[in-house]
Amino acid sequence: DSVPPLQVIRPEPCGICGSRIRFGKAAVKCRQCQLLLHPKCREQCPSPCVPRPHHHAWPREGVLADFAPHTPPLVPTLVVQCVTEVETRGLTETGLYRVPGAEQLVREWKRRLLRAGGALPALGSVADIHVVCGVLKDFLRGLKEPLGLLIPLTPLPGAATDIPDDAACSTALRHVVSKLPPANRDTLAFLMLHLLRVSRSPHCKMDVLNLSRVFGPTLVGHGSANPTPLAIMEDTPRQCKVVARLLSLPSDFWQGFVGTEQENLVPT
Repeated sequence: DSVPPLQVIRPEPCGICGSRIRFGKAAVKCRQCQLLLHPKCREQCPSPCVPRPHHHAWPREGVLADFAPHTPPLVPTLVVQCVTEVETRGLTETGLYRVPGAEQLVREWKRRLLRAGGALPALGSVADIHVVCGVLKDFLRGLKEPLGLLIPLTPLPGAATDIPDDAACSTALRHVVSKLPPANRDTLAFLMLHLLRVSRSPHCKMDVLNLSRVFGPTLVGHGSANPTPLAIMEDTPRQCKVVARLLSLPSDFWQGFVGTEQENLVPT
């Protein structure tokens, strides 16, 4: 049920083909679900559509809890939908999360998802799965506080080659994770389970070491509130080591935070 063609003021991706509808060009918008598309893509629009509930737009930036739902597990819909899309069609892609998506598309889709709030447009029209990966990374990177804000950068107990100390290190990490704010804890658990699945895909060629290099600076904060360029450089290998340690924890530990409510995470 579309309105008469309208003129685009702010360029947006077409909800069907994903190509950008440029400034001043004609577009059609569904009265029910607010889907915006090229006039030529109108025939491909699903029918009948399902009216979307009204949601307030998410802030452009904030702490993770600002984006989380009110019922557990407290994982933002944006994170769930990106992960679901990646696992649906991305686990055969080489270099998942390492290969960058087109920067302009990543920015456009992130802005569109944030503006939509919880009523997210489908990501199936994003042809390049690396763009979806880029949206997820950019969202996590843009938080006011890192996801693992309480996880220390200082060396945790023990050396990697010492088995008893390894166990002590795991125990210390489990304790720190359990003390995270609920939204951070649940989202970190959901993300760790996803990254473990990525690491086990022979097609992706992204083992724990590769994934920790990608996500270390994104998930773990710095040792000070305003790090100098030198501190950022020194922190990077430590951040990667922390994420590698997190990924070494068993799946059962992470499942404990999201497993009992897993059905609530399925995007609608």
